[in-house]
Amino acid sequence: MIEAKQRGRTGRTWIVAVTAALSALALGACAKKQAAAPAPAVVLAEPARAASAGTDEARPYPVEVAARYSNPMSFRVPGKLIERNVRLGDTVRKGQVVARLDATDALKHEAAARAALEAAEHRLLFARQQVDRDTAQSAKNLISTRDLEQTQDAFAAAKSAREQAADELVIAHDNAQYTTLVADHDGVITSENADTGQVVAAGQPVFGLAWAGDLDVTLDAAASEIGAIAVGQSAAVTLTALPAECLQAKVREISPAADPQSRSYRVKLTLLHPSPSVRLGMTGEVVLRPRGQGSAEADTTTVPAAAIFHRGKDPAVWVVRPQDSTLELRSVTVARYGERDAVVTAGLKDGETVVAAGAHTVYEGERVRVTKPLFAEDSDSTDGANGQLAANGVAK
Repeated sequence: MIEAKQRGRTGRTWIVAVTAALSALALGACAKKQAAAPAPAVVLAEPARAASAGTDEARPYPVEVAARYSNPMSFRVPGKLIERNVRLGDTVRKGQVVARLDATDALKHEAAARAALEAAEHRLLFARQQVDRDTAQSAKNLISTRDLEQTQDAFAAAKSAREQAADELVIAHDNAQYTTLVADHDGVITSENADTGQVVAAGQPVFGLAWAGDLDVTLDAAASEIGAIAVGQSAAVTLTALPAECLQAKVREISPAADPQSRSYRVKLTLLHPSPSVRLGMTGEVVLRPRGQGSAEADTTTVPAAAIFHRGKDPAVWVVRPQDSTLELRSVTVARYGERDAVVTAGLKDGETVVAAGAHTVYEGERVRVTKPLFAEDSDSTDGANGQLAANGVAK
C-alpha cells in the first residue's frame, strides 16, 4: 500500500512538471509573438537635389527687348478705312485719334434711331393720355372694364417700345463713335496691319501698340536648364547695340509650360534701370547670376512631381528620417511645378530622402524600407543617403 501511495505521488509530480513545461512553452511563444515587429513597408524614395547643381559656370542666353504690355489696335465695327494719322514707330498718347472709318452709314443709322425714338415718345404720350381718359370714364361706368384693359395694354406696349428705341439710339450712337480709333494707352506703334482704302472687319488689327513703361527682356531656356532659374534671380544684360552698357535685370516670370513647337520655356526679365537708349526689339545676351550669391534661394531643391502631397491646402512631402527610417510629413513651399519635377524653395534640404511615389498610401510615423526608382540617377547624395539608411537597418 505504501508502495502504491509513492507511485501516486510520483505520477502527480510528473503531471505537474509536464503542465509547467507546457505553460512555459506557451508563454514563450506568446512573448515571441508579441515581440515580433511588423515588417517595414517598401517605398520608392530618392534624395532631394539642389536646383542649382551643375550651374557653377554662368551660361549666357540670347535675349530680345520687349514691352511688358502690348496689344493690337482694331475697330469695333466694320467699315472702309479712310484715314490713318500715325505711322510705324510713332509715339502716341492716351486718347489720341490714330485712324478713322467712313462713318456715313453709321451716322444714318444713328439718325434713323433718333427718329424712331421720337416716334415712340409720341405714341407713349398718346397712350398715357388715353389711359387717363379711360380710367376717368371707367370710374363713372361709361366704358367697360375690357375697354380699360385694352387701353392699359396699349400704354404698356408704348412704354416698352419707347425704352427699346432709346436703347437702339444708344447703340447707334456708340457704333458711330467706334468709327474713330483712339489709343487706350501711351505707347509706340510697333506694326501697321491695314492700308487706307481697305475695308476692315470688326476686330481686325490695324496697328500694334507697345505700352510705354516697364521694359522686359525675354529668353528661351531648355527643359534641362529651367530648374536653375527662379523668379527674382538677378541677371546682367548686355545689348549688341549698346556694348558699353551693362544693364541690371531680375527674373519676373517663368512660363509654366513648354512651347509646343520648340519645347523650351519662355523666361521674362524686367530691366531695373533701363537706359533711354534702349529700344524695343534690340537683341543681346543675359548672364544669370548663380543663386546663393547674396540670394535667399541657395536652398532651393527639386523633387519628383509625384512626391508632392497636401496637408489641407498646403503642399507637403514625406521625408524619411535617417535616425529610425520612419516617415515625417513636412510642409514645403513649391515655387513651380514642371512636367516631372517640382521646385521647392523652403522646407527641404539637399540630400534629404523623400517618398517619390505613392505619397497617398503611407502614414505619419510608418517604418519603411527605401528602394530607389529604376530611372533614378546615381549620385553621391543618393549613395550617401542610402548608406546612412542602411547603417540604421534599412536595406537599399
